[in-house]
Amino acid sequence: MFTYHHPHSFHIPVMGTGYTVDTPVKVAHLGISSVISIVDDMLIEKMREFYCREFDVPFKAISTSIDDFRAKRITAYLNLVNQIVNDKFTNLKRSVHETESDIKKYIDLLPDISDLKQSFNYFLKDHPIGEELLNWIEKNLIPGKIDVNIMTKVDKENYIKNEKLPVQFNDAHAALRGFALSDLESSVVFSAGMNPRLYGYIEYFDDFYPDSQGKLKKKIILKVSDYRSAMIQGKFLAKKGLWVSEYRIESGLNCGGHAFATPGILIGPILDEFRNSRSGLEEELNNILRAALKEKSRAIPSEPMNFTLSAQGGVGTSREHKFLMDYYGVDSVGWGTPFLLVDGVVNIDEETRKLLIDAREDDLYLSHISPLGVPFNNVKGNSKDIEKQRLISEGTPGSTCPKQLLIQSKEFTERPLCTASKQYQKLKLQDLAKISKVPGDYARRFKEITEKACLCLGLSDTAMKLAGFKKQTEKMAATICPGPNIAYFDKKISLEKMVDHIYGRDSVISRQDRPNMFLKELILYFNYFKDQFENTALSGSETELKQMETFKNNLLDGISYYRDLFIKYASRINDHDRNDLQELDLLEKEINSMTENVII
Repeated sequence: MFTYHHPHSFHIPVMGTGYTVDTPVKVAHLGISSVISIVDDMLIEKMREFYCREFDVPFKAISTSIDDFRAKRITAYLNLVNQIVNDKFTNLKRSVHETESDIKKYIDLLPDISDLKQSFNYFLKDHPIGEELLNWIEKNLIPGKIDVNIMTKVDKENYIKNEKLPVQFNDAHAALRGFALSDLESSVVFSAGMNPRLYGYIEYFDDFYPDSQGKLKKKIILKVSDYRSAMIQGKFLAKKGLWVSEYRIESGLNCGGHAFATPGILIGPILDEFRNSRSGLEEELNNILRAALKEKSRAIPSEPMNFTLSAQGGVGTSREHKFLMDYYGVDSVGWGTPFLLVDGVVNIDEETRKLLIDAREDDLYLSHISPLGVPFNNVKGNSKDIEKQRLISEGTPGSTCPKQLLIQSKEFTERPLCTASKQYQKLKLQDLAKISKVPGDYARRFKEITEKACLCLGLSDTAMKLAGFKKQTEKMAATICPGPNIAYFDKKISLEKMVDHIYGRDSVISRQDRPNMFLKELILYFNYFKDQFENTALSGSETELKQMETFKNNLLDGISYYRDLFIKYASRINDHDRNDLQELDLLEKEINSMTENVII
């Protein structure tokens, strides 16, 4: 079976459309893997122009007037990033003669237990810098992966004038094609749930099928919130002869961006189910895969395929990182939010970074600003919200909607509108003025309508400005979507310091009161459940009340699970002495007290 090795046990997940759009250019040559969002072809085309200028590569714009421009823009950008990373990595390997070399930085960043690090230092000690060492470097060092992310829900239909284009020109389909036709040997991360039509489109690209050794040029990563989802989606793809190379388990409420909450199922029990069922799932999926490949007359791997597991959401210390790997068998850990404070890795302006540095627990909240209708992590005082409130006070709420990536509502028009757009909000407010005469009700519904914000611009604005495509005098209007973990990181961090923190060689957290990632997620789910329960208890239907009952039982099961876990492994999870068991008891008591006379 062909196996993939990565220098590091962490990766940098996708963050917005613009924050990590060029992160591989900055870190991949150092062996660090990261993920690019490829939803916004307009931003991607501008970033291609910027990097062509930076690296003296001829640039020819890909106009919206040409056929399949969206996919072609994505392919061209990914090929450019791949070229830049490969060139930087080649230079790194040649820098072994230099005193302050990139190759030294590459090795220093590796975990101390890394066989690669130990072998390099041993080899360097006993061998002069010459052909033998250069051959060793060429054979053993690899760059980080340039992975891409496609949000499956962002798949709007497209038109030429009034003629609707075939489904393969939908946004997510075109993004997939752009990746599939690129030079990259990496993975596409599918997030936001299953899209059967999009998954079916993968069948058309040979790079996603294994060869007889089980090697894949293009791999599939599924971002999932529970084991059941992984099993359903894995089987769906295996029946098409497609293998899921990685399941990326993400905490529903402890990550940044959109919050896809589970019905109270916590990440600890979810990881435990993967730990206990992993080999059985691999065997079942291999049987389905081999039958499908045989039916398609494609190569069948000589040995069973395997998949890796990764986890992300609220991880903040080296102990948590190590526990996920040692106890649950996780192969890689996603560190997202803390990297927003790491200089030179993500695209973030100083004003927004300072906002994050100063943010505390009460400044971070789940908002309803997303046009997708999914809760969205937010921080008070961000410049996009300030701009939104200014437009509301001026009587012109909403965005001009220049990118139209999140248009979904057909409430007023045959072609969908974005609920954050001026056109939609104007029509919606006109309707509201006709039907709502009660001042309190009108104010509430007015807020619900105008709360939606333009994420397309908000999540890309910083990257555009830092690349020089917005005037320096223009006011920033950035949407930022950190996970709650940012409350415990309070300074700008260098890449070296951040990696040292991940591997336990240093610490960048000065606070002593940070709850561990499991307890923090439980608290978030408790607060989420409390809000949902208060809205349902008095007037909810029988179905809604049963859903609340399921949610409650899952939370209580999670508390019981964590009680056993903390008793056995507290010292392996926490950096400081905390009375986690007492907090679990209090949460359990409050859940039972709150629901005692209501849940059926």
